[in-house]
Amino acid sequence: MEERRRSKRLGLSGELEIKALDQGAVPETVSIRIVNCSGTGLGFVCKSQLTLGNNYEAHLTIWTHEVLHVFLQVVRGEQLKDGYNYGCIFIGMPDADRQRIAVYETVEELVPHVE
Repeated sequence: MEERRRSKRLGLSGELEIKALDQGAVPETVSIRIVNCSGTGLGFVCKSQLTLGNNYEAHLTIWTHEVLHVFLQVVRGEQLKDGYNYGCIFIGMPDADRQRIAVYETVEELVPHVE
């Protein structure tokens, strides 16, 4: 399959909490498992069904244990046996936060992994 992604995908561990931003929506915090992350978006798995095209507020814990406050738009979703797999793009992410992800991309390329 041809690679169409513009940015390298990173496999981060951690959790993300999301809240729907729709008018009248009752805020609900949902824990998710991060599958991959890049400077442009995020992939994750969760048990809750989200709406494609909706925007969500998120607090993303990155590898340095810093918490990035980001906004996501769900662009794809797939139902799994025990939950859902989603792909999102970052909306209005500050350059400083985007640079933190870029630094991690560089480190991942330069440092050999021991398994």
